[in-house]
This record gives sequence, structure tokens and C-alpha cells, in this order.
Amino acid sequence: MSLDGQQIVILGGTTGIGYAVAAAAAGQGAKVTVVSSRQANVDHALATLPEATGLVADLTDTGRVRDLFDGLGGFDHLVYTAGEPLLLSPVADLDLEAARKFFELRYFGVLAAVQAAAPHLRVDGSITLTTGTASPRPVPGSSVASSVCGAIEALTRALAVELAPIRVNAVMPGVVRSPLWNFPEELREQFFADTAAATPLHRVAEVDDIAQAFLFFLTQPHATATILPLDGGAVLA
Repeated sequence: MSLDGQQIVILGGTTGIGYAVAAAAAGQGAKVTVVSSRQANVDHALATLPEATGLVADLTDTGRVRDLFDGLGGFDHLVYTAGEPLLLSPVADLDLEAARKFFELRYFGVLAAVQAAAPHLRVDGSITLTTGTASPRPVPGSSVASSVCGAIEALTRALAVELAPIRVNAVMPGVVRSPLWNFPEELREQFFADTAAATPLHRVAEVDDIAQAFLFFLTQPHATATILPLDGGAVLA
């Protein structure tokens, strides 16, 4: 399946993995619309993406999300990569209000986007969501992140049944060198190095590595309800 001329909407498509997906898809001839909550991020992405469209929307605002898709009209593929830095905290110290807020974008934002987008998706189109290895491989302090990832996996399978023949899949990255990790630089680089040393491939993923998985789902007509792990074998460590 070719992406040439296909219309792809990428929520969270101005930085990190989302931007890498946008650039890779545009490089294959797709017509890309990237969406961010920040105008500066949209402007920066449009300065480097060929013939792309950019929109600003708060993805936790259900009405704004509905208006966004009503304005776009028909399109072929939805990609959801939006997310803020992971909420990591021991349960004993967990801020429950912060945990609820984390679900707003990472889970309910997804649900609202799919609800608003589905009527506009072409029947041979697809939805690709983003989860993470915090679900099958939790660590201390990851209760909220693990819960969100598990919820997205379950949602992916349920939507694949309900929205068929629209294909619904999810990419499950491990640690990726991206802006999502907002540690001080020295700590972040040490974290990447420690993670790489513990995996069979001895490297952490780059955003371009993960983008290729999204392109696979966009172009693979027989994949649905599939969760694709890309962690460099870290789950085995």
C-alpha cells in the first residue's frame, strides 16, 4: 500500500516520535496534517515538513477536537503520539490529581480523538495509537504509566473490533531518545547509557526507528488489533 497522496492526521506530530512519523510519511508522498497544543511547535514543524498543514488544539478539550475533525473532512489515517513527560512516582507519594490529569491526555484524549475522527476516516483507513513497555515490564514508580499503557492496549483491540474494517493498531516503544524524557541533560544521557547497556542491542531507540513502525501500520492492509513492541529486546533483560 502506497502513502502517495494519502491524507494523514498526526496528533502530537510536531516533536519527537510524532514529528518523525510526519517527516517519514511526507517523504513517501503523504499529505500530512500535524496537530499540537503549542503554536510554536506547529510553526517549527511546518518550517521543515514539505507541503504539510498544521493546527493548534488542546486534545483534552473534547469540543475543540470535534471541531478540528469536522473542519478537516475525510482523510485516510489517524496517528496519535501526543503525550507529556511520564508521571513516575511511588504509590505512597502519588499525587492522585496529577494521575487523573495524566489520563486526560494519554487515554481520554485518545478516546475523544477516535470518537471525533472515526466518522471522517475512509473505510480502508487506519488508526495507530501509542503505548509503551511500562505495561508488560513495569518498574517501581510506574503504576500510572503502566496503567495508561495497559488501557491503550485494551482500547486498541476493542476499537479494532468495533470500527472494522478501519484498522486499529498500536506501537509499543521502549526507551526512545526523545524530548519526552525531561531530565537534566547529564542524568538523561546516563539513563540512556544504562538502558542501552541492559538491552541485547546495546542502544536505545531513535525516533526515526519508531517512525518506521507507524509507517508499517499505515501501509500494511492486513494488520489490525496488533500491538508492536520495539524495545531493543529490553523486555528480555
